[in-house]
Amino acid sequence: MASATRSLPVEARGVTVRYGALAALDDVDLTFDGSAPLAVLGANGAGKSVLLRVLHGLVAPSEGGVTWSGASTRPRDQAMVFQRPVLLRRSALANVEYALAVHGVRGRERRERAAEALARVGLEKIASRPARVLSGGEQQRVALARAWATRPRVVYLDEPTASLDPSAAAEVERVMGEMRSAGTAIVFTTHHLGFARRAAAEVVFLDRGRVTERTAVPDFFARPRSPEAAAYLQGELP
Repeated sequence: MASATRSLPVEARGVTVRYGALAALDDVDLTFDGSAPLAVLGANGAGKSVLLRVLHGLVAPSEGGVTWSGASTRPRDQAMVFQRPVLLRRSALANVEYALAVHGVRGRERRERAAEALARVGLEKIASRPARVLSGGEQQRVALARAWATRPRVVYLDEPTASLDPSAAAEVERVMGEMRSAGTAIVFTTHHLGFARRAAAEVVFLDRGRVTERTAVPDFFARPRSPEAAAYLQGELP
């Protein structure tokens, strides 16, 4: 698929994603302009990860469609970090350099930008270590550095603090805050409600593939509008 120039705003209209008889997403309408961090919440199997992949252009809808800045071609100025980072059998630095090479960055600039990205996430001292022997938190930060180095306009983060201890999760959250401060728009999924409160300005709540509400963070946690979200916050859903 050819690449568009700009990733924002991203608009999903009537998006349904089916896997056999299962509708992972069901008639989803959503617009994200990048003005504020967005958290996608919902129970297990609600469709959160599928929604991020659709917005990023990795999954094609069965029905409906997605546009980026009005275009239907997938843009280059975006990145995605998965819950379990896929890292090459190379050093942390080489992993970041590879992403830059894919984006056409060459020579000295590529190495300098990769080193700068690792420094931003606090990994400059272990840049030469094999990425796959690093701790889970360090691997996640390598993935964040790899995404950030390409200077994306928007980053999609799927459960970025899942399975991390509190210290590692705090480091990931710090990096996300710096990315936002640098002008990168962020959409993320999480089951950690405290993290969602701190890191997002708005919440989209999914229930069995459908968006039941979109609300500012303070209102969502104080006064959820849908019964599904209220049940989720009360711990009645998995």
